[in-house]
Amino acid sequence: SATRSDALPDIPALAEFVPGYEASQWYGIGAPKETPADVVEKLNKAVNAVAADPAIRARLAGLGIDPTPMTSSAFGTFIADETEKWGKVIRAANIQVE
Repeated sequence: SATRSDALPDIPALAEFVPGYEASQWYGIGAPKETPADVVEKLNKAVNAVAADPAIRARLAGLGIDPTPMTSSAFGTFIADETEKWGKVIRAANIQVE
């Protein structure tokens, strides 16, 4: 990842050895494209509330997970950025579907 893990602060991030390196695991919750915007926002608020709960955060931290709550719009941008980033990697490596 680009930064050290809160769970393992003494272990350097890979980006400290390879400048510009950025790859990390992430989790997200999606909904079908046709889902009404008000339903998406209601789900987003509920998920962000859970992610902000101190007990949940502590449990996730024990698993090395640091939740990054965001708006549904920001998550859409994040997905688009990830798709572009990994698409470049796939094309540069000439990876083909088998």
